[in-house]
Amino acid sequence: MAELKTKATENSVQDYLMQITNEVTRKDCQQICNLMEEISKSKGKMWGSAIIGFGDYKYSYSTGRTGDWFMMGFSPRKANISLYIMGCDGNVKEEILSRLGKHKGGKGCVYIKTLADINIEVLKEMCEISYQNLKK
Repeated sequence: MAELKTKATENSVQDYLMQITNEVTRKDCQQICNLMEEISKSKGKMWGSAIIGFGDYKYSYSTGRTGDWFMMGFSPRKANISLYIMGCDGNVKEEILSRLGKHKGGKGCVYIKTLADINIEVLKEMCEISYQNLKK
């Protein structure tokens, strides 16, 4: 069975954030980092070379395959900021996203350009619900 390529590293989250050349994106990412640390009650860790994850999550499939991942995270990409908030599903996710503001949705991600485009309180609510669901 294939092993997950993206793993936690010892690289510095702050060093990574300081390398972001766009000042707005850098400040937005610092704010997202602070928000996710507060909700997950854990410091961010680098996952691979470009994802910042918070909290530890062990998953398992019915096949017996297990793995380690993070409870929530984000990645500043060239075109947008990818938010990985996986514990918020179904109708709850749809309702929250309807209040979030300007975003695009993917299978496991929410994509935003800047924090100015969204309601930060709704993002916080989404992260809190996701965290509580994954903690169970």
